[in-house]
Amino acid sequence: MPAVPKLRSFRDRLRQIALFEIGGLLLISPPFAWASGVPLVESAGMLAVLALIAALWNGAFNTCFDWVEGRLTGRTADRRPLRLRCLHAVFFEGGLLMLTLPVIVLWSGLAWVEALVADIGLALAYTGYALVFNLGYDRMFPIDPAPAAGR
Repeated sequence: MPAVPKLRSFRDRLRQIALFEIGGLLLISPPFAWASGVPLVESAGMLAVLALIAALWNGAFNTCFDWVEGRLTGRTADRRPLRLRCLHAVFFEGGLLMLTLPVIVLWSGLAWVEALVADIGLALAYTGYALVFNLGYDRMFPIDPAPAAGR
């Protein structure tokens, strides 16, 4: 049986989250403000609220989805087949859209269709940013390859 790989420490994970969110706000707020016409300070505040909503939704959705999947199939989430992973991603993003779209409408004053376009644009921007950020973070702060002890 192969050794269990070492995971990032709690402190390292907190640093990763903090840098990701701060970087996202700094990089994505200005283009969002420009494209939407929402002032920069308001855009940054709204994006910070959306990031908090996304973080809370992530924990709640994934916990519930994993629980239901485990009860129905007897399998753990790390053994989820590709088709179910795709369905999981669609449900996650759909739920997140339903949670964030009203916030964008109320906060920015955009009409529902404009806010929907903005929300989809934000999702795409953050997806690309997450890819680049995590590649850079992993290179700047590599995990010690030693396996976790006692597992």
